[in-house]
Amino acid sequence: MNKPSPASPAICREQALAAWQRGDMAMAEQAFLRLLETQPDDAEALQFLATRQLGRGDAEHAIELLFAAHRAQPQDAAILHRLGEVQMLAGELEAAADSLRQGLQVAPGMFVARLRLGVALEQQGRRHEAMLAYFGAIDVAQAQGRWLDDATTAPGLRDAVKHAVRYVAAGRRELFDAVIEPLRQRYGRSELTRVDQCLAIYLGEQAAVLPDPRQHPKFLYFPGIPSRTFYPRERFPAHARLEAAVDVIREELRAVLSHAQDDLVPFLGTNSGEAVAAQLLGSSGAQEAAWDAFFFYRHGVRHDMQCARCPRTSALLDSMPLVRVRDHAPETLYSVLRPGTHILPHRGVTNTRLVTHLPLIVPPDCALRVGGETHVWEEGRCVTFDDTFEHEAWNRSDQTRVVLILDSWNPDLSEAEQAAVTDLVAAIGDFNRSSETAAPSLKS
Repeated sequence: MNKPSPASPAICREQALAAWQRGDMAMAEQAFLRLLETQPDDAEALQFLATRQLGRGDAEHAIELLFAAHRAQPQDAAILHRLGEVQMLAGELEAAADSLRQGLQVAPGMFVARLRLGVALEQQGRRHEAMLAYFGAIDVAQAQGRWLDDATTAPGLRDAVKHAVRYVAAGRRELFDAVIEPLRQRYGRSELTRVDQCLAIYLGEQAAVLPDPRQHPKFLYFPGIPSRTFYPRERFPAHARLEAAVDVIREELRAVLSHAQDDLVPFLGTNSGEAVAAQLLGSSGAQEAAWDAFFFYRHGVRHDMQCARCPRTSALLDSMPLVRVRDHAPETLYSVLRPGTHILPHRGVTNTRLVTHLPLIVPPDCALRVGGETHVWEEGRCVTFDDTFEHEAWNRSDQTRVVLILDSWNPDLSEAEQAAVTDLVAAIGDFNRSSETAAPSLKS
């Protein structure tokens, strides 16, 4: 008698899924086993059978099946996530962390996998790595509208999420306190009282009480200093050297505009995307809006080729008391606003540093508005403002407007406070990069 031919894979799958749906797990298991006879690398069947083995307490067999599913579907992040979970249950914490990391490389937005990774690392005693994983989990989840409160957190995850929040809060406090402590020893604790308040506000331990409701720093608010839109020129005596050299600076600028257009780049970056540009740039005419830049420094990194093209301007900028924070500042540039371009209202990141413009080419119908106060640039005359107030700039003429932009420390910070902010912002940047989180930066 001929042996009956096995059911087709499609029929086996149909039978398995039907049994699964009606809750008959034993029959579903048998159907998936028959499916594997002809398709031994079927990831769906392997995952189902792994769950069955885990239910029987056989984590080792479940892990073998999940590895087989991973080999069949190496880019399936959900399989790696499940593998990591089962490895954790089996006490294989290092292997679990590796599996979860692999899954996150494929799908970085899986915030629950990030949470599991934090648990695995914490249980291994890898405190800093665990904190970074927890922070990344919370950040990614909240960016998607999850884990904001109990209502946006799955009931089964609430305790774990609350633990992660507490763990990150304690870890970041310890980390950033350690950064500031040497300066407390050097200058005295009383000299850094406002820095301590600044850190507490940043960490969410206390609320920011801003004296001017128009002011909203996007990143770091420093309390206890006056809030003002525009700052008196006499607070920045070094700027007189820039104003005295305006003809030299403008001469080098004109050479850039006439011979080195390739050195100009979109201020928002070539990868900023149309959506970002659409939100920040408008046009008042037929010409497309364009905001270009010729950077001497960008996020604290010196652009040597550009500096070489404008050596006298570069030397002047280097002689200024610029804000210097590793990977953040200074940021110095020719800011080139094309005809008809409107930089739409936006806010900056911190009131610890201010933005200074030295106007070089200013056609009619060009202006800057900060906190609702309009300023018309005057060529050769510096203006310094706090960009944590909503601000915008426009060029409604048919000519190009150019200003030289540089960072200036807020003059109401002491030397000790400047040093503390320098170290603190660098440490925050290091932490955020380690947890794959970035902070924006915008100037007009």
